[in-house]
Amino acid sequence: MTQPISVIAKSLLRERLRTGLSLAEIARRAGIAKSTLSQLESGNGNPSLETLWSLCVALDIPFARLLEPQQPATQVIRRGEGTKVVAGEANYEAILLAACPPGARRDVYLLLTQPGADRISQPHPPGSVEHIIVTKGRALVGLTDAPEELGEGDYICYPADQEHIFKALEPDTHALLVAEQN
Repeated sequence: MTQPISVIAKSLLRERLRTGLSLAEIARRAGIAKSTLSQLESGNGNPSLETLWSLCVALDIPFARLLEPQQPATQVIRRGEGTKVVAGEANYEAILLAACPPGARRDVYLLLTQPGADRISQPHPPGSVEHIIVTKGRALVGLTDAPEELGEGDYICYPADQEHIFKALEPDTHALLVAEQN
């Protein structure tokens, strides 16, 4: 079991980076010392409920978000897998690949790619996530240090605030990209 201070430390850092505010500014808004916040983000200390509550107000997040462990960094769903709902009166199935978190913005792109130079993307703003479904062909997709080979119908989700890659492995590889900014 993860100790609460390590979960809180990761959550504080994640949420501060999401806001784009400095350590000093969050500490000021919460009415605590910058050194206190720095210690908490590094997993040291034993914060009071009042300190954590003040930080949540400064970060504009619900208290429970500080206690939520980071979700898995990469998720792959192969064609035919996933949570499926089947219609009773039509030949229709819906497979949930990802639910949109509250307050997120999503942009949808159709990717038309060819083998050749890899598409290396630099990290996007903190909290960015990309969802990709290969609709035709094969591609190497995901974080540059741990890409996944995907075929038609495969899905991947990864943190786009880290360097990532899309490399077509077959001619005329197509994919659907959903870019999410939190």
